[in-house]
Amino acid sequence: MAALTGLVGAGTAAAQDADAPRDITVVLANPSAINITPVWAAIGEGYFADEGLAVTIQAVNGSAAVLQAVAADQAEIGQPGAGPTINARANGLDVQFFYNLNPQSAFGVLVPADSGVASPEDLRGKVIGVGTADGAETAFARTIMTAAGMEEGEDYGFLVVGDGGLAVAGFTRGDIDAYAAATSDGAILNQRGLPTTNITPDEFRTYFGNGFVALAPFIAENPDVIEGFGRAVARGSTFAMDPANIDTVLQHTATGNPQEGEDPDFARALTEAIIARQTPPEGKQFGENDPAAWKAWHESLLASGDLAEPLPDLDAAYNNDFVEAWNADR
Repeated sequence: MAALTGLVGAGTAAAQDADAPRDITVVLANPSAINITPVWAAIGEGYFADEGLAVTIQAVNGSAAVLQAVAADQAEIGQPGAGPTINARANGLDVQFFYNLNPQSAFGVLVPADSGVASPEDLRGKVIGVGTADGAETAFARTIMTAAGMEEGEDYGFLVVGDGGLAVAGFTRGDIDAYAAATSDGAILNQRGLPTTNITPDEFRTYFGNGFVALAPFIAENPDVIEGFGRAVARGSTFAMDPANIDTVLQHTATGNPQEGEDPDFARALTEAIIARQTPPEGKQFGENDPAAWKAWHESLLASGDLAEPLPDLDAAYNNDFVEAWNADR
């Protein structure tokens, strides 16, 4: 795992007393700082420090690797997708999705704007590029194709081409006909001169994206950490959603990933798109898990064959115990 950066929330004197900040490692499925804009806003504005937390951000390749890191106690908190989280529980990992960071779908099936492809049905016999074989975007795309009456390996195929800009080469070489993309990937494709069209059916655009997980025993034993972490993220979201703060927000995310900040116009456009995806739907609060959305993910994974049999207790896959505390002052 390659650490992007770390934050120490207090000085040397504080580190020597009982009020020293609690070190927390958060592992991501990709290195984008803009994808977790509220976290970097919370780091930059000192919200984690207010909660007595010192947060270190690390990145690995895909949701499966995130869950492996959490399972191996290499990180207290991870940010995988719902599909891999459900599968991890099916395989015996007692992990809970405790903060829904992307309540609106962070994924889409994209095709070149001039391809003539207008729906998933048009991808019969085609190849869909993905970032990783076991990532959340792959499960998302497989579900869409299953709903369209197609089976992987017979009616279409997946090809791992990597994230973002790597997909441009895949399209250029003719290796792929579509790409299962996160919001950031789509922005990169367009920014690099490949205009795309999102052919994701409307019923799948409400499938939520990656959020924060921890092992259930860690949550039970450290409720103060989970409450403080979520409250800081919610404050970061509130700060980032204020248009007056956009320049400061861009400075914070550029601290997390300087390369993303090299093109200010692209960074601004991507940040605004991410904030829109991370804004809770009407009637929902920051971090809240929607049981109906979890049921939809669960049923789609069963239908696509990504999940061999139903979870005995789907409700145990997520946790809403801290939502009221996170949103008490909003």
